[in-house]
Amino acid sequence: MSHVEYIAYVLVMVTLSIILIVLVVVLILSCKKKPVESKEILPVKLYARAYPLISIYAVTDGFNERRIVGQGPLGTVYAGSLEKQELVAVKRIHPFHVLSNAGFGLGFSSVMKWLSLAQHPNIVPIIGFSEAPGERVILMEFVHLESLNFYMQDGASHLDWNKRLSIASGAARGLHYLHDVMAPNIVHGCVKSSNILIDVNFCARVSDYGLNFLAPMEKRGLVGYVDDEYWNIRGGGGGGATKESDVYGLGVIILELLSGRECKGGLLVKWALPLIKEMSFSELLDPRLVIPSDMRLLVRLAKVASACVGNSRKCRPSMAQVATILNNLETQVCL
Repeated sequence: MSHVEYIAYVLVMVTLSIILIVLVVVLILSCKKKPVESKEILPVKLYARAYPLISIYAVTDGFNERRIVGQGPLGTVYAGSLEKQELVAVKRIHPFHVLSNAGFGLGFSSVMKWLSLAQHPNIVPIIGFSEAPGERVILMEFVHLESLNFYMQDGASHLDWNKRLSIASGAARGLHYLHDVMAPNIVHGCVKSSNILIDVNFCARVSDYGLNFLAPMEKRGLVGYVDDEYWNIRGGGGGGATKESDVYGLGVIILELLSGRECKGGLLVKWALPLIKEMSFSELLDPRLVIPSDMRLLVRLAKVASACVGNSRKCRPSMAQVATILNNLETQVCL
């Protein structure tokens, strides 16, 4: 074979090899199955909607006093009606907090969107917000009936022991969801009976979670529902709102449910803890209700409250542990 014939032979073989490789690649691509489009529609968490302030004025009739359904240290709550006649709770933050908090305008919308991702049967979801110079407004799902604080003062007879245990368990489930399921985790920061709403089915719904940044120096309505460590914010003392302070607040709520008494700036804890330690439950339990013959579940509930408020932050149970115990109690034989 001459040199020219050899070169021609090599070129032919290379060409055939390239053609063969191309054919194989085409064959593989043509035989590859196309991905099957899933028909399943996965649930999508939607951020809270930003509303212009003029729309908020419209749904509240200009923040009409007749629409006020609640007031607190953080703001005033109005009943509003959206486009589809959907009732909403419109919380207008007190202008004092808006104007006095230097960092108020930084990230308000971002925080609201993050908090609005929380969706659970035992919390009140945030569905919208509005911000303007000197104004901050939060829209939440409207929960009918009243707060636990109202029931303990004026409607305690409607809350038998079963309902009270169910309310404690429901509140713990909602807080556990915020603490351990939401990512990033949410610290409520102000766990108290006025922030536990009771719906038509006497289901506990936790509200106002994560809003303590709106009024970081506000003490009204908070004293007694947080531990002593809460106030040790300066000097790296590990104070302020934490998961552990939320556990303390739930413990106080459980004591309110057991005793029928108000928190009263921490006096309830000082009064109740010795009674639990001494097993003096006849003195501890709400006299407006009949004391059950079998008090084992109530005794266990009291001990849970004691663990929440009678220990330092490092020694308290987690909200997950409290929720597990209360769920187990709720599933046991009715009181």
